[in-house]
Amino acid sequence: VGYSAVALNHVIDFKEKKQEIVKPVPPTELFPSLPIVQGTSKQIKVLNRLTLVVSDPSHCNLLRSTSTNIRLYDIIAVFPKTEKLFHIACTTLDVDLVCINVTEKLPFYFRRPPVNVAIERGIYFELLYASAIKDSTMRRYTISNAISLMQICKGKNIVLSSAAEKPLELRGPYDVANLGLLFGMSESDAKAAVSTNCRATLLHGETRKSACGVVYTVKKPRKVEEEETTLPACKKAKTQ
Repeated sequence: VGYSAVALNHVIDFKEKKQEIVKPVPPTELFPSLPIVQGTSKQIKVLNRLTLVVSDPSHCNLLRSTSTNIRLYDIIAVFPKTEKLFHIACTTLDVDLVCINVTEKLPFYFRRPPVNVAIERGIYFELLYASAIKDSTMRRYTISNAISLMQICKGKNIVLSSAAEKPLELRGPYDVANLGLLFGMSESDAKAAVSTNCRATLLHGETRKSACGVVYTVKKPRKVEEEETTLPACKKAKTQ
């Protein structure tokens, strides 16, 4: 459908049972050969992501500890269940994504101070759309919770993800961008939520692992006027 990278999500919910962070499975063991991205000759990029569902402040201690297995994941996400944990995730935790619950009504309201701190720290908020496809009730909660978040963050630092478990739950990037308009996002913010913001999240994860920084360069296209100014006078006359 046009994606060049996909993240395999490893979810750990401390409420269910005692779980430990294990090493992610290498993509070479899961797939004998990676598929080619449509329209290119490159293979799709497979990332490993860790999502921690926290319902108690003690669960956050695992993220603060220097675990060797945590460093093996490309993206670290946290799913806070209470307002206090949401504030902690935005202000103190060293994560890349803060997941927003879209399957039920939120037990708290979004506050501007922690959201602004998260944006300044380069943390992104994730909204899932697969649940909106499954059920009409979840669709209503998804739209309601997304709009309440947009009223605070103004469409900044948003990532739209699928959380798809079946192929039918996956949508193309243009369809997901149109879904962002339904959430109250502008056209540019909706496109960024499925492209540049996702890349920035990955770069934030690389910065977190290196403890220094990451430089990402993009080749700037030359304008026609700049090309004309660099040409000699004789060639300018011929082109004219």
